Amino acid sequence: MAKQKRVYGCTECGATFSKWAGQCPECQAWNSMVETVVDTTPTGGSASRSSNWTGQQAQIKTLAEVTTEETPRQASGSSELDRVLGGGLVGGSVVLIGGDPGIGKSTILLQTLCRLAQSMPALYVTGEESQQQVAMRARRLGLPEDKLKVMTETCIESIVATARHEQPKVMVVDSIQTIFTEQLQSAPGGVAQVRESAALLVRYAKQSGTAIFLVGHVTKEGSLAGPRVLEHMVDTVLYFEGEADGRYRMLRAVKNRFGAVNELGVFAMTDKGLKEVANPSAIFLSRYDAPIPGSVVMATWEGSRPMLVEVQALVDTSHLGNPRRVTLGLDQNRLAMLLAVLHRHGGVATYDQDVFVNVVGGVKVLETAVDLALLAAVMSSLRNRPLPMDLMVFGELGLSGEIRPVPSGQERLKEAAKHGFTRAIVPKANAPKESPKGMQVIAVTRLDQALAAIFE
Repeated sequence: MAKQKRVYGCTECGATFSKWAGQCPECQAWNSMVETVVDTTPTGGSASRSSNWTGQQAQIKTLAEVTTEETPRQASGSSELDRVLGGGLVGGSVVLIGGDPGIGKSTILLQTLCRLAQSMPALYVTGEESQQQVAMRARRLGLPEDKLKVMTETCIESIVATARHEQPKVMVVDSIQTIFTEQLQSAPGGVAQVRESAALLVRYAKQSGTAIFLVGHVTKEGSLAGPRVLEHMVDTVLYFEGEADGRYRMLRAVKNRFGAVNELGVFAMTDKGLKEVANPSAIFLSRYDAPIPGSVVMATWEGSRPMLVEVQALVDTSHLGNPRRVTLGLDQNRLAMLLAVLHRHGGVATYDQDVFVNVVGGVKVLETAVDLALLAAVMSSLRNRPLPMDLMVFGELGLSGEIRPVPSGQERLKEAAKHGFTRAIVPKANAPKESPKGMQVIAVTRLDQALAAIFE
């Protein structure tokens, strides 16, 4: 029979040792040795099995012989969650949800399972809370609690055994950092414990067809705690964004084997839990009584839909040797590059100015379509000239001062027209043959043309 042997491997150089040490003897790295379990067999055992092998050989097919039927999906009861998942929950999939403490991970999963439990077997496994705490939250949120089964357990072997007996169609494990396996002696939350526990859950999900949600803790840098291989093993990785004390939460997909990545779902935190926001553009647009300098609206593309967001800039005289460049929701290095383009091709110098840029609502805009809107907000603040409230801007800016097109320009214009915007400054390649009703579309090719059109 195969025997299990505990070894300690270095995560930096890969060397293995029979005992743990604070410093790796091979590469001298500190605190890099983690525990793992390997199966050992007597000498010649593997060869004897291979020579007398009578089992079934793995089936091989060409790609043309493989059926490509659409994977059936189960609606979760929340259109925003279904959007992020790629259209619904897939049987046998493993979804990892991460986010800051108190941002709503357990809340949205409890809401989802209480709804799904009305039509299919569901199991909620918690390693951080008692059954009474889960029941109290469900009652406070006004959720149906007559069908959902709750289990408090941290041993992965017991969890899998119970799941095989109950046979749920959907299961939540909250959280993976509290689960441990009896095969390892290290404490729960360690690299080896998280890896082995997740591997058992993934194997069970694929064998039984059960959809599993895993809650993952995040580090102070905002990334998922534990080994990076955890994100590789699961099918979908979701991140909660937003401030814990704010009202709105954004759920973003960064990996999805069953749908598009970078999909964004918007939720509002209420006294009855997380409520989906069907029209995100409306909540990210601030309506002022009068136009204010340094503010402009742009259309960003999130996953499969456009969304209008407000970009704000504040430019002030700097009294430091190195003026500050501060961004919230944008790439700081890109801001420095765009300011250099503005100086070279727009004739506007900001080397003696502090520049602060913010995207309203806590949204992160990482696409290049924000370039033109960012410079428009900077120029508006620098000149103290407010832009019209019915103006929408988007476009990518090249290093030579040219305005480049961005994907899905027509859909961005339609979204702006739907919210009452009457003017749009866009790249020439994104200009439609027929402008949306009631909207004037101004196509530009160079930075100086764009600035002239914005501040005419």
